[in-house]
Amino acid sequence: MASQERQVHWQGVYTSKADTDVSWYEETPALSLALLRAAGLSPEKSVVDIGGGASHLVDALLTLHQAHITVLDLSAAALEKARTRLQEGARVNWVVSDVIAWKPDRGYDFWHDRAAFHFLTSEDDQRSYVRVLEDTLNPGGKAIIGTFDLDGPEKCSGLAVARYDAERLQRVLGSRFELSASCQNEHVTPWGAVQKFQFGTFVKV
Repeated sequence: MASQERQVHWQGVYTSKADTDVSWYEETPALSLALLRAAGLSPEKSVVDIGGGASHLVDALLTLHQAHITVLDLSAAALEKARTRLQEGARVNWVVSDVIAWKPDRGYDFWHDRAAFHFLTSEDDQRSYVRVLEDTLNPGGKAIIGTFDLDGPEKCSGLAVARYDAERLQRVLGSRFELSASCQNEHVTPWGAVQKFQFGTFVKV
């Protein structure tokens, strides 16, 4: 799927459905916060949330007084949902972009991606993602990437996905990144279905 098609798709999702009507909704991003803290998150560190959409992770990061927060998503509607939920003047950098085409204007200490990467099913798109990740993450920075597990769903929101375990994801990311931690997680959708995820924490070396 081309970048423009992805943007049209996700803009349609976020303009036609309520937050609680999408499978990835979670009221509290407890696992993401736990993984960020375990990786060394502290208030002076910079964080980018890839495919953050209307996620509540930005709310939690603001509560932790993070110095610099960026939320990137293909859908302007998704980001507007998150923006209007926050207090006026909240210090967040909102970026409407396909991650594989993003050209950041600064480096980041933490890269968080819960369920965006697995929608990139072509090798070319995956390589582009890795190049942006390499260019964006500071030396020694941490990337926390969550994807469907090998026995997770084959599709999401009508789109095919690529499924991973930590070792396969390590191979895709390549030698510039070193797996430091991994875990599996069962996400329960708003309608009670169980989706199997895996999360890996990678250090840029």
